[in-house]
Amino acid sequence: MKQYLDLVRAVLDQGSWQDNRTGVRTISAPGLAMRFDLRQGFPAVTTKKLAFKSAIGELVGFLRGSRNAAEFRALGSKVWDANANDNVGWLANPFREGQDDLGPVYGAQWRAWPAYKLLQQDKPAQIDAALGYGYTEIARFDDDQGRPSVLLYKAVDQLRRCLDTIIERPSDRRILFHGWNWAQLDEMALPPCHLLYQFLPNPTTREISLALYIRSNDLGLGAPFNLAEGAALLHLVGRLTGYTPRWFSYFIGDAHIYENHLPMLQEQLRREPRRLPLLQIDDRVPDFARTGSYAPEWLEKIEPGDFSLIDYFPHAALTAPMAV
Repeated sequence: MKQYLDLVRAVLDQGSWQDNRTGVRTISAPGLAMRFDLRQGFPAVTTKKLAFKSAIGELVGFLRGSRNAAEFRALGSKVWDANANDNVGWLANPFREGQDDLGPVYGAQWRAWPAYKLLQQDKPAQIDAALGYGYTEIARFDDDQGRPSVLLYKAVDQLRRCLDTIIERPSDRRILFHGWNWAQLDEMALPPCHLLYQFLPNPTTREISLALYIRSNDLGLGAPFNLAEGAALLHLVGRLTGYTPRWFSYFIGDAHIYENHLPMLQEQLRREPRRLPLLQIDDRVPDFARTGSYAPEWLEKIEPGDFSLIDYFPHAALTAPMAV
């Protein structure tokens, strides 16, 4: 994980102190990136012990569209507890629906993006097309200009559509999903940080890569989780579509280090990175490359225990508080 340590050094060397919504200062730098060849191993941080089970539990919660901290806890991840129940701004938000509620975060957008079409009633071809795309009519009324209109809705499973496209049109350059839904940001405990994922299959080599864009990345706690989750997601998508994971590109808009994370990261910089582990997915998860059977329902059926790290020998664990 030399790239990770180099990124930390870059922020320390090039960044500047900034204030932010949490009240804990950060050293921040814009526009940084990492790129990993997954043939060389799984990008689990080795200069401290990665909370792998918690990271994978969070990923599985995203895959299931979870929007409640209790659901993440049941999967072995407590990382959402503070944002659900200790975030003062969220506690006062009228969209919060009680204890542990998070609103439509991450997976809710990944698996059920709320899509609407407002069409004029005198455009039957448009209405028929929308119905053919899976929309459902939910209301008829006159719009603000007095025109008879029809409102249609459907929930878009962005991630499933990505897998379908990999199978059907692998040369497509539009195989992506994201979570930045402007219409619902005010309904979320935390707007998405890792917000845009693009899959890049290569039908010739049968390899698949992933480009991930993160608008704001806490390098001390967030980056190790995001790296593990993104790489694990790529491995799972490759498994279900018959491709070998290859390049994982990781782009950061605002890369930052919280002031109270400095001791933890300085200790990591003193440690020598160790060999990367390998990721293993349990044999019970269908392997398209072997069976030729497409089973996208495993996006929901996957369990945290289906993922394991092989030959992972990190340095001792280090801890630091999460800024909320």
